[in-house]
Amino acid sequence: MKYCNYCGAQNPDSASVCQSCGGGLYNEQDNYYQGYQQSGYEQRQTPVNVYTNVQTDIPYQYRPLSAWAYFGYSLLFSLPIAGFVLLIVFSFSESNINRRNFARSYFCALLVVGVIFLIVLLISLITGGLLFSASSARY
Repeated sequence: MKYCNYCGAQNPDSASVCQSCGGGLYNEQDNYYQGYQQSGYEQRQTPVNVYTNVQTDIPYQYRPLSAWAYFGYSLLFSLPIAGFVLLIVFSFSESNINRRNFARSYFCALLVVGVIFLIVLLISLITGGLLFSASSARY
């Protein structure tokens, strides 16, 4: 007999998800969750919406961002001054971990693009300066 880790309902041994709430089942004989081996992750204690496969009782700090949220934050962070200020604020904010991590990754990408831009600028200035000085020496 398998028991649901979310609602506690009994399910037949052949079931892979709970017939009552759709959550993962704990198999006492094999000591692992149906569908994946437990590898250091904590057990989820919140119910899962069967249709969307999203936890319904997640604290705001751990709530995932939607695709539109990532798109919106990308547009927001690309604003010249206000976007950069909000990027810094969200990079250190503890209110939502997913938003904080996205802001940090966006900041790292900005740093990489800035360094590449500076390298290309220096190379073009050096080669442009050499070409200019060589062409002026001939005349």
